[in-house]
Amino acid sequence: MMWTASLCLLGVSSILSAPVNKQRQKLLLISFDGFRWDYDRDVDTPNLDKMAKDGVKALYVTPPYLTITSPTHFTLLTGRYIENHGVIHNMWFNTTTKAKKPYYQTQFVNEWWDNGTLPIWITAQRQGLKAGSLHFPGTASSYQGQVAMVREVEPSLYNYKNETLWKKNTDKVMGWFKHEDLDFVSMYFGEPDGTGHKYGPDSPERKKMVEQVDRAVGYIRESVELHSLTDHLNIIITADHGMSTVYRNGLVEEITLNKIPGFSFSDVAFHLLDYGPSGMLLPKPDRLEKVYSALKGAHPHLHVYKKEDMPERLRFAKNDRILPIVLWADPGYVINGYFPVQFNKGEHGYDNDDMDMKPFFRAVGPAFHKNLEVGPFETVNVYPLMCHILGIQPEVNDGHLNATKHMLITSNASQGKKINLAENAFIGIAAIAGFLVVQ
Repeated sequence: MMWTASLCLLGVSSILSAPVNKQRQKLLLISFDGFRWDYDRDVDTPNLDKMAKDGVKALYVTPPYLTITSPTHFTLLTGRYIENHGVIHNMWFNTTTKAKKPYYQTQFVNEWWDNGTLPIWITAQRQGLKAGSLHFPGTASSYQGQVAMVREVEPSLYNYKNETLWKKNTDKVMGWFKHEDLDFVSMYFGEPDGTGHKYGPDSPERKKMVEQVDRAVGYIRESVELHSLTDHLNIIITADHGMSTVYRNGLVEEITLNKIPGFSFSDVAFHLLDYGPSGMLLPKPDRLEKVYSALKGAHPHLHVYKKEDMPERLRFAKNDRILPIVLWADPGYVINGYFPVQFNKGEHGYDNDDMDMKPFFRAVGPAFHKNLEVGPFETVNVYPLMCHILGIQPEVNDGHLNATKHMLITSNASQGKKINLAENAFIGIAAIAGFLVVQ
């Protein structure tokens, strides 16, 4: 009896001492800028379709408002609504000097990004993981003195459409995972956003670009296999926002603030306009009511709010960077200041409730179920999902794991093996106890 019991105890000992979580799960977050939720419906996308069969597809996801590039990407990285993380626009601005910087230059304004909220790169590194980023908005900045361990910022005047560069960047990122043993990487592609802006979301050019995106997805997944990463690399592919067709050529009455009776730019100290369907105004002292009254109801497709009266669902009010008056237009319209200066055929920045603003979402890898289609959820929930897969403690955020955990094979993706070993050990101990009682 003692010999048998010793064998049982030896078995339990081997279970308890077995290596826990032999290979930590890794994660690649990819954004294809401006990829609307339904872009795969009028284009043949075999690789995206295969990814859905091999993993998870959401009907669509809802970005935060304001639905533009830098703010929505920083929500993916932090799990915070825009009013909470503070990257409220693509453009850095100073209301005193009236200076503004465009999207690319704003990437290098550190204080614009580093204002209290940590992106997942820094959180992961502080908890012992290795993180990197390629071209993702916010990559150029440091946060509380730290940066992503491996990072690459695109050069100015970068050709976001170049498919050869897409392949080179994919090879580079896979090398980071394979040879530098990174645990998390965020990767950014600037299309189909640029094509959607220039030609419109319903154009043949946009459809061709979606085909290029699909080829890129196929190349990415082939590269995962080539680098022997299939068993432990998870991939989430999503976007920052969608795209809507702009009404032009006399089809509608355009919104031009300078033409509105009672409104004058002489009452405004600073403005952020001529940047699509959204805008903000800082009235001069004691002019707020005058400016607000002149604009409110001035155009049937222009929404005008005092900052404190913004609809709560938009979560775009409680930040000092947001100016006192917020404007946005209905889909198809853009807001002009003195006169029209923008001629894009497609735009984003509209209300995030509008279906044209919804991005797509795919996920595949050992953490995810296969051939699972799920309902819509907010992109603020991607952050806690990523932290969960990586097995790190998230920072304070506005997302909820409950919104996405049904996608996962186990309730704790990164620690799944540990949980199973503990359960097996408990079963083994119970078996021994039963055996000894019987004897």
